[in-house]
Amino acid sequence: MKQSEHTHEHEHAAHCCVPDLSAQPTTAPELQHDHEKTTLQIEQMDCPTEERLIRDRLARNPYVSALHFNLLERLLQVHHAPGELDSVLADIAAVGMQALPLQTGVSAQQPDQSQAGYLWRLGLAGVLAALAEAGELLAAGNLWLTLIPALLSVLLIGGPIIRKGWIAILNRDLNINALMSIAVTGAFLIGHWPEASMVTFLFALADLIEARSLTRARDAVRSLMVMTPETALVQQPDSSWQRQAVSEVAVGSLIRLAPGERVALDGEIVQGDSAFDQSSITGESLPVELGAGARIHAGSLNSSAEVLYRSTALADDSLLAKIMHRVQQAQASQAPTQRFVDAFARIYTPVVVLIALLVALLPPLFDGNWLDWLYSALVLLVIACPCALVISTPVAVVSALAQAARAGILIKGGVYLEQARQLDAVAFDKTGTLTLGSPQLVRHAQVSELDSADSAQLAASLAARSDHPVSRAIVAGLAQPELLEVDGFSALPGRGVQGKINGRWYWLGNERLLQEQGVLSASELKQLQELAQQGYSLSLLADEQQWLGWFAVQDPLKESAADAIRELHELGLQTLMLSGDNQQVADSIGQRAGIGRVHGQLLPEDKLALIEQLQQQGLRVAMVGDGINDAPALARADIGCAMGLAGTDTAVETADVALMDDDLHKLAQLVRLSRRTASILRQNISVALGLKVVFLLLALVGSATMWMAVFADAGASLLVTLNSLRLLRGASRNTGLGL
Repeated sequence: MKQSEHTHEHEHAAHCCVPDLSAQPTTAPELQHDHEKTTLQIEQMDCPTEERLIRDRLARNPYVSALHFNLLERLLQVHHAPGELDSVLADIAAVGMQALPLQTGVSAQQPDQSQAGYLWRLGLAGVLAALAEAGELLAAGNLWLTLIPALLSVLLIGGPIIRKGWIAILNRDLNINALMSIAVTGAFLIGHWPEASMVTFLFALADLIEARSLTRARDAVRSLMVMTPETALVQQPDSSWQRQAVSEVAVGSLIRLAPGERVALDGEIVQGDSAFDQSSITGESLPVELGAGARIHAGSLNSSAEVLYRSTALADDSLLAKIMHRVQQAQASQAPTQRFVDAFARIYTPVVVLIALLVALLPPLFDGNWLDWLYSALVLLVIACPCALVISTPVAVVSALAQAARAGILIKGGVYLEQARQLDAVAFDKTGTLTLGSPQLVRHAQVSELDSADSAQLAASLAARSDHPVSRAIVAGLAQPELLEVDGFSALPGRGVQGKINGRWYWLGNERLLQEQGVLSASELKQLQELAQQGYSLSLLADEQQWLGWFAVQDPLKESAADAIRELHELGLQTLMLSGDNQQVADSIGQRAGIGRVHGQLLPEDKLALIEQLQQQGLRVAMVGDGINDAPALARADIGCAMGLAGTDTAVETADVALMDDDLHKLAQLVRLSRRTASILRQNISVALGLKVVFLLLALVGSATMWMAVFADAGASLLVTLNSLRLLRGASRNTGLGL
């Protein structure tokens, strides 16, 4: 169900944190199978501060068995005992938030007048705070010119912050609302009225600016999911055409797609030719001409002509839906830098709060200046919030993941985004990765006499049972009008296929397969080597006794391969090719692509062993492949990259990164993006920690004001947010994702 976008409620202080943009499960008591699922809209739930409060509260509710938070949409899915929804709503209300069941149809969109009203109050609060400051300077001690404007200013905008702060304190959570509430209350109690009001105004203003900046990161993620149509024109059993809700269209339905319409469901064209804009999937804005038999994906735009296509997946199983789900999962997994920062922040805040307490109590014992030292302690409390530090990593990581997905690079976690900059070598599979994956049969010959069927008919009958690109090329090239019945057929990974025809076993595969069967003589091996030196990929046919024939296939090198390899070399990375093909063919392809080292005649376990060998040498290795044969190596590599279009489902699921349009240039873009993200993370952490240290030292010597503390906190938070959002800049092949 589509969720409408909504305006940020600025009375909520989202200042200290960034939403975890995922549906991350949090279990309470043991999940009960008879429990109901209810999705709640919680407008005030904007960051992990609120999530933690809700989770801790509901964990004590005996009727709740599981929680799934989606902070991007401010949704909470609750598994609860039948009829106990009211107790869940009551618990959420107890922590100062309002939850509305999604099925009530309440929109997430805040009314315009609500936002306008808040902006009016914020502006008036700023004027009153400025009057209080002016009154302090011009008429010190005048109650009407200082206390009254300051109090009105805080009442206008500070109520929600202070209320949430005390709720957090009661729940033993020292978040930004709690620290600000203590600081503002303390400032009022010791007579710093104008400063308390100005600090509240500055905090609210910074929150407003930061919230709008963070909305860009949220919108970047939402923009990945191009809106697919809610209905499709579907052929009915009586051959009539009728509009149906996309969610109700079954797999295998025939759908009519008019020019200018977006594809509603993944499918295969059965009639017509048209140009399709597939940028929502591949990141490539140029339209692609597709005709009968071609796959099309939900979200693609039909540019020129009407086509009929047959759906191949349900709405929730479309490639676009899977991409969005993967991006959300990626954002749920913390990158190493983020884990370090979060661990540091959990120690930093209590330590600074303890220092503030000591500053308030110990120095006055020696000089008796209680009010001044209490003020310094309140300044330390504001500095104690690790806001900028905490948001320094997730906004950058979310922005980078979103920008990569826009460009057709699907990264399945922040950990892989960070690891890409540390790569030393990239290993490539050959077929479908460096080559087009659509080989053609160029020559074939029969080398032994046969009792019945000829070698072409036997080879075509075996190859027709396999979906390997080489097998498909043999079938297409031989074009046999009649295929023989094959019994006991099986694929032999990295070798070929086998099957029984007319009671006799036959094998169709590479040289290794026939050597294992013991049917190749020394002279025949020499003959094969001479053919392989011509750059052919050879499939050999044999029966239980002898070699029967050979079939030479060539797979063209991708146009982008040589340039992509050169870019990786310019970035300082080594390149390797790991191929199951014979060494001569592999060398020929490797030389044309500019690959550094070429390894041929490898089984899947050999590719895996080579990856492990490189890692034992201390190298960080990426593996790029597209087939089932590559899955073990993809899983073992530090980063596994799959071809998203040509790749098998197994390869795409196993890999850590998917190149959605199979463009190898995007490997260099991935490395550049990773390096740029790392640079921005270092800048953010330096700014956040540097400002904290400076103002912490100033506060300890009594030279910092509460104004400075708010600027240090809010200013640093805003700086790291805006700096992180630079990663959302548009990508180009030449510069690589905004570099």
